[in-house]
This record gives sequence, C-alpha cells and structure tokens, in this order.
Amino acid sequence: MERRKPSRSCDAGRHQPLSAQGPPGHGQADSGLMNVLQSTHLLDSDVIIWVLRGRRETVKLVQEIAKIGVPACFPISLIEVLIGAKPGEEERARKFLAALELLPVDRAVAEKATEYAKAYQDEKNPDFADAIIAATAVVHDLALVTYNRRHYPMPEIRFYPPTSRG
Repeated sequence: MERRKPSRSCDAGRHQPLSAQGPPGHGQADSGLMNVLQSTHLLDSDVIIWVLRGRRETVKLVQEIAKIGVPACFPISLIEVLIGAKPGEEERARKFLAALELLPVDRAVAEKATEYAKAYQDEKNPDFADAIIAATAVVHDLALVTYNRRHYPMPEIRFYPPTSRG
C-alpha cells in the first residue's frame, strides 16, 4: 500500500512540523529534505487526555513517538479533548494539540469510514467517530495509539505499542 502524505490544512501559519516548508513565506526547501519528520502515529483522544493529565507512562510513550515522527490527531479528537478539558486545562490542551499534525477527512478516508460503519453497524464498536479515526489510520498508514483497542475491531489497524489481539 502506498503511503499518502497528510495535508497540513489546519494551523498552517502557526504550526509547521519539521518539513521542507520552512518558515511561512520562504518558499520550498530542497526536495530531498521533504518531510524529515512525517507523521507515523495517530493519537486517539484518550491518549491525548492522559498526556494532558500527566500520566507518566503515556507522556513517555508520546515522547518516544515524537522522536521518530510528528504525532497526528483527528479533528474529532481535538474537539473531544477541548470539550472535555477541565477548568484551567484548555490553554495547555490547545498548545499540545497545536504541536500535532491535524489530519483532515478526504474522499479516501470517507470511503473507508463508510466501509467500516457498514461492516460493524450491528456491533457496539466502532461508533461513527471511531470508524473515521480507524479509516484515517489505515488510509494514511499510521499506527493507532489508544487505550481503547476494543473500539477498533478492524484487522487492518496497526496499534502502537503493538500487542497481540488475542
């Protein structure tokens, strides 16, 4: 499967992961430097929440991921995190979320999410949002980082850290 490069449609002026884009308004850098740190992992809402609340093992996990690529998230996760932020957490949450690659829903993701929603419509999991998150991970060939693996029964999902599905 060919890996698709995620677009940088949100926060383009403020947040630019290390790539060939360079500072805004400075043109393109050498194409050999393109996407030095590309997204390799998709963080689910629960993981983002645990990072913001200081859960040591989750913070360490996300730091390990950040060494090899820019962690990504899905817009629904961003919304869930900001809605659920406790008083005093929102500013810190926004700063953390701004450092993540925000992946949009394109046609390929929408088609795959539809496939998942239809295939699992008689089961409790995944719900609509989880079907889109799963599709985003699969279409962009990203490892999904979540503590809610039961929400993602699709066999194509790669989880990080990897464990058996048994």
